[in-house]
Amino acid sequence: MKATADSHAILDIHDMTVAYDRRPVLWNVDLTLCKPGLIAIVGPNGAGKSTLIKAVMGLVPVTSGRVAAWGQPVHRQRRRIGYVPQRETVDWDFPINVLETVLMGTYGELGWFRRPKLKHRQHALECLERVGMQDYEKRQIGQLSGGQQQRVFLARALAQNSDLYFMDEPMAGVDAATERIIFELLKTLRDSGRTIVVVHHDLRTVAEHFDEVVLLNVRVVASGPVATTFNREALQATYRGRLSILDTMAEAVRMQRESE
Repeated sequence: MKATADSHAILDIHDMTVAYDRRPVLWNVDLTLCKPGLIAIVGPNGAGKSTLIKAVMGLVPVTSGRVAAWGQPVHRQRRRIGYVPQRETVDWDFPINVLETVLMGTYGELGWFRRPKLKHRQHALECLERVGMQDYEKRQIGQLSGGQQQRVFLARALAQNSDLYFMDEPMAGVDAATERIIFELLKTLRDSGRTIVVVHHDLRTVAEHFDEVVLLNVRVVASGPVATTFNREALQATYRGRLSILDTMAEAVRMQRESE
């Protein structure tokens, strides 16, 4: 993944800077994704990981730089892009049930002012089945556990049938069964030619599950295939000497390579 101006790239970020109250949160970010895959964005708290996704999606203003998807401004490609926000940012008291939540993923095709047809409802139910939530279609979303809520939002993203997905810490606060379901689904999407960009917090599972990694701390410290990029030197530069984290990661990488 190199920072090049590529009109054929899936995603091309060039010289992106984002600032809050004149304080840079992201600084001169360059990143290009040229092929489908499962990509992790990792870095310390406050590194700008969530902000990077939000800036690409147009949810926060960009101070400078440009972002393109398939050679076009992102807003022209929104139908091809899915988004799963952090669970903590969602109003779970909103009076909407599980099926209605997933149906929101079909609005790109349907439009906001047309009622869903039978085929849209069937598609939404199929997405719920893929995440193991088909028995909860009439449940209000606030009545679900954290892991169940995350599965529902993943089903909503699936209903969009996107080519590029952004997911902001989808594994945060979920149980082991839900994490396994999510990873299996992400790999299925990857194998069908999709690109999935995931803000991820668990360094121990990067080598096992992801194809490429972006190491971010306000700037992009390193990016590329996990096998060549996810190493102690790059992590040292990203996490700035938090050796307990690095030692845990190194042991996880060693165990993963021994199992291959």
